[in-house]
Amino acid sequence: GIVHRLDKDTSGLMVVARTRLVMDALVKLIFARDASRQYLALAHKPWQGPAERTIDAPIGRDPRNRLRMAVVDLGQHAGKPARTDVRLLDSVDRGCLLRCTLHTGRTHQIRVHLSSIGHPLVADETYGGAAGAGLARQALHACRLAFLHPVTAQSLVFQAELPTDLQAALVAWGLRYNRD
Repeated sequence: GIVHRLDKDTSGLMVVARTRLVMDALVKLIFARDASRQYLALAHKPWQGPAERTIDAPIGRDPRNRLRMAVVDLGQHAGKPARTDVRLLDSVDRGCLLRCTLHTGRTHQIRVHLSSIGHPLVADETYGGAAGAGLARQALHACRLAFLHPVTAQSLVFQAELPTDLQAALVAWGLRYNRD
């Protein structure tokens, strides 16, 4: 079974369990935040401020548009805590390449958090991004998953190469990506 989901049009890694026992254990592991999940994001506007930033902002249904999620004030709207660490990898006048590490797993979390700080994803019209860099989908890629296997306790790390459309987008904007 599928252990966690990716947003439509997000590329990259997903965890799929082959047995119910492992699936239940992996779901608990992710819920307990014992899995490391990292994404690469191509966002609009050049980065300003510190190269590393934590976005700690609750997410709930957008009170003005129920089809979207938004950063919300928990005193006024329903939502759940959400935390994303963001690290700048490269920046140019058109935009920036970011590595995002999830500490929670809210619906559209990276998309909402980056939009809330003025850096919507390229081609993510739902959250304020515009077409650009030749992309036909939101510029988000699940690049790394790491966790301990729930049965064997073996340390597992999975990485997915950047897909060709995102590679071409980085070249188009003159951004550099070093996997390390």
